[in-house]
Amino acid sequence: MCKNKNELATILAQAGNHLDDKNAVALPLYLSSNYRHPTLEQARNYDPKKEYTYSRIATPNRQAVEKTMTQLEEGNAAFAVSSGMAAIQLALSFLKTGDHVISLDDLYGGDFRYFRYLQNHYGIDFSQWNGKSINELLAKITAKTRLIWLETPSNPMMKTLDIEKIAQAVHQKSPDVLLAVDNTFLTPVYQRPLELGADIVVHSATKYLSGHNDLLGGILVVKDPQLASQYYDYYITTGDTLDSFDSWLLLRSLKTLKVRMKQHTANAKKIVEFLKQDSRVTKVLYPSQGGMVSFYLQNEQQVEAVLNNVKVITFAESLGGVESLITIPYYQTHADVAEEQRKRLGITPTLLRLSVGLEDPTDLINDLKQALDR
Repeated sequence: MCKNKNELATILAQAGNHLDDKNAVALPLYLSSNYRHPTLEQARNYDPKKEYTYSRIATPNRQAVEKTMTQLEEGNAAFAVSSGMAAIQLALSFLKTGDHVISLDDLYGGDFRYFRYLQNHYGIDFSQWNGKSINELLAKITAKTRLIWLETPSNPMMKTLDIEKIAQAVHQKSPDVLLAVDNTFLTPVYQRPLELGADIVVHSATKYLSGHNDLLGGILVVKDPQLASQYYDYYITTGDTLDSFDSWLLLRSLKTLKVRMKQHTANAKKIVEFLKQDSRVTKVLYPSQGGMVSFYLQNEQQVEAVLNNVKVITFAESLGGVESLITIPYYQTHADVAEEQRKRLGITPTLLRLSVGLEDPTDLINDLKQALDR
């Protein structure tokens, strides 16, 4: 495992620095699809960690992102791919027919869509855990269980899990079962799953890591070198890698991640305070840090009024950007989750999910007030 010499804020601010052979402070954008071999001997002994040959295999910009994310998550290797779902696909790529996966019952809706695809087309078995009793989770592990998939805080119900306790219990009972954690909501600023005992961590880099609603990307970081090698073979073979321009944008964005997350949290806490005092809000879900807030309104008419009339906040899917976004999971992000499961979890037509951005919180509160007053 890579050991950091610097603190997180320094790693972020210095992301990509000292990597350019022309001594540029900010790593330049490399748009070449291929690279010249200076000699046949170099081609024979090509090392993708030190040299470049073809951009599907490695680019300076993507490698800088991967190096930074490896340091941030304290892993052995990181892989930057074309979307958050591509990161999930890579994470599950080692599974075979007959394998068993246990997932939390509250995840991004696209996860469950992909789980169904793997079950229907490849015979991989999936079961769910409600996140409450670790003993109940352990009881679900069978001889065929290969992976446990968690997301904390969960989307959109904001369930929070004790990764360290879960990892200790799972690895004590079944050392060969891997634990994967989606760390999109909290980022390495607030949570480092690998340090807590997880084996795999994934991010939708589209969200907080990029933070500007202007790129698609995904990140996978892994702790075990052997698994990293297996992922690398799949990664360069399928070619679902992050392009140089989006890698350059992502690296630029990572430099401000810590200060952005601090302000997202400060703004979200003020929004939560306002929502808890408004009589039209029946319940607020907030995990105490980060910028994600879910809340219930009394009826669907109020939901429609908010979504149709917000002016500062944008009614749009996604999250984690500098602009505040609001969405209705029941009809949007979690529409592919079975109706029975949505009902059981509490994902109803009166639940809204708010990604609190970096605007002045007074303006955000006034925007919600005027929309609710319609």
